[in-house]
Amino acid sequence: MSFPIESVENKIFLIRGQRVMLDRDLAELYGVTTRILNQAVRRNKERFPEDFMFKCSLKELNFLRSQNVILKEEGRGKHSKYLPLVFSEHGVAMLSSVLNSRRAIRVNILIMRAFIKLRQSAIINKELANKIEDLETEVRLKLKAQDGKFQQIIEAIKRLMISSKKPSIKIGFRT
Repeated sequence: MSFPIESVENKIFLIRGQRVMLDRDLAELYGVTTRILNQAVRRNKERFPEDFMFKCSLKELNFLRSQNVILKEEGRGKHSKYLPLVFSEHGVAMLSSVLNSRRAIRVNILIMRAFIKLRQSAIINKELANKIEDLETEVRLKLKAQDGKFQQIIEAIKRLMISSKKPSIKIGFRT
């Protein structure tokens, strides 16, 4: 049993501002059916408060389907008629105590590493975004300062052009 960490990362989604995993994906990783996983969770309901696990809404499910995360419904019996349960990082950690097996422990370690990697990537991306924003601000300020200088040069050129258009006085005799 070995999964590349990327395959686990691809099963982590953002719902209600939390990174979560679907019950069916977790069941697949743990090597059990979704029914067995959800049954174990129901038997240990006190271990899964709302911030550890919640039921996906129909709107959220449709959004996931539109993103091709979940297969489109293809008729009766093809997919679960129940809305999936989703588990936050803490909920996934709690699953290892509910699904007490060697595989559950190994899978949980892998999943925790995937969550950590995603969190580190988010931090790096935020730092990079902040640096880019700082750079944009600095460039805007420099351009604004230079724009003022260019405006002064343009005004000076216009004044020179106006003064050079004055009619010249002819020197000489009048007849």
